[in-house]
Amino acid sequence: MHPTVALVGRPNVGKSTLFNKLTRSRDALVADVPGLTRDRRYGRCQLQGHTVTLIDTGGLFGDDVLSASLTQQTQLAVNEADLVVLLLDGREGVTSADEDVVDYLRKENVTFIPVVNKIDGVGEDQALVEVAQFGFVEPVMISASHSRGLRGLQQAMLTSLEANGLLTADADGADEADREADDDEAGGIRVAVVGRPNVGKSTLINRLIGEERQVVFDMPGTTKDAIDIPFSRDGTDYTLIDTAGVRRKGKVDEITEKFSVVKALQAMERAHVVILVVDATEGVVEQDLHVLQYALDAGAAMVLAVNKWDGLDHTQRDHVQHTVERRLNFIPWVPIQRISALHGTGVGHLFAMVNEVFEAGEFDVTTSLLTRLVRSLVESHPAPSVRGRQIKIKVATRAGAHPPTVLVHGNQLESLPGSYRRYLENGFREALNLVGNPVRIEFRESDNPFGGRRNKLTPRQQYRRDRVIRHRKDRAKKKSRR
Repeated sequence: MHPTVALVGRPNVGKSTLFNKLTRSRDALVADVPGLTRDRRYGRCQLQGHTVTLIDTGGLFGDDVLSASLTQQTQLAVNEADLVVLLLDGREGVTSADEDVVDYLRKENVTFIPVVNKIDGVGEDQALVEVAQFGFVEPVMISASHSRGLRGLQQAMLTSLEANGLLTADADGADEADREADDDEAGGIRVAVVGRPNVGKSTLINRLIGEERQVVFDMPGTTKDAIDIPFSRDGTDYTLIDTAGVRRKGKVDEITEKFSVVKALQAMERAHVVILVVDATEGVVEQDLHVLQYALDAGAAMVLAVNKWDGLDHTQRDHVQHTVERRLNFIPWVPIQRISALHGTGVGHLFAMVNEVFEAGEFDVTTSLLTRLVRSLVESHPAPSVRGRQIKIKVATRAGAHPPTVLVHGNQLESLPGSYRRYLENGFREALNLVGNPVRIEFRESDNPFGGRRNKLTPRQQYRRDRVIRHRKDRAKKKSRR
């Protein structure tokens, strides 16, 4: 079990920037906007051969409308952590919020390291004078954005953890690449929860894992970043990815929201299964279809969760049911689950559906089965002719999973019309029960074994060829004389 270190402080002191620097990643969304980080984010940090779990938190005791929820999330991180890194802003100096944070940590008897960030542009002596009122003996001076003083901070963290007997050396011979591979494998099934703003994604995440892990508020855009949440259920490992709400490009004006949308799209690309959450009180609207198309382009398997179902009467449910079936008739293979994330209705069945879709996406089939299947499809509905020549489909092989990918070999396959390609996709999906999964088909032309080769003439054939050439030349000369 790795020791845990939480980064805390008032809003906009550089916690997410420091998190990215220490974890050597770009996971945390960073911008010069107070209150951008709202949910706890976990990452791995290396301290001289020791692995430490790092927690990025929202600002404590800020002025944001969500300050109470953010403070609660940060307090949970502090209770979970073995060590707290307290960040102060050396450029702006000490504020009343900083005093509240220090008082809170001391009242809770928390072990913490005081760190003064943003010392670039100001003297260290001036920064020390600002924090002298707290009585810190030797605060660590850093500039996270310029990687200044990070080595001293890592040494201070290492010393504090060793003093409390919390460090254990990593296994010998396990390099960073091996550890990353193990972490990826341990992540289990990656499930991204996506949708428009304020449809209940974070509420669903909290219901799925059984704790108030994400900040929930009745305001669109509460979630700003894509947060990975690993957990286990019934012996199966999952990584839930809570994403920001995706709106149409014309509606996105803040630069931070643009990055939030990019993070959400990236989450769809790396997820095994995408849960698209729609609001039952509004039905399937145009933006839901845009998000759906993003997920299809990313090749992710999909489950549709119609949230807030318990708030509808029978007439409204019939109307929503008809609307969903009508607007999603082009993807009848996507399973639909009606849920209430707030009260937990139908959420248990959602997990069973995710597992079924994931297992189908593993696509564990043999070449012989795929070949028999594609030949049966061609026999039932032959491919059209092109310029009088029949398009030949010969063999099909497995080319990948998540999404299921089939490699089809044949001749003139580039001339196959789009309608016939969709026919093959639907045929594979139906025959192999690939519920919830888009099927990708790649075509490969069969090479001509004699292409580019010239037959070598025998001496007799060469003699005849030369004689024909001489005969034609003689005839041409005779015609020219006439």
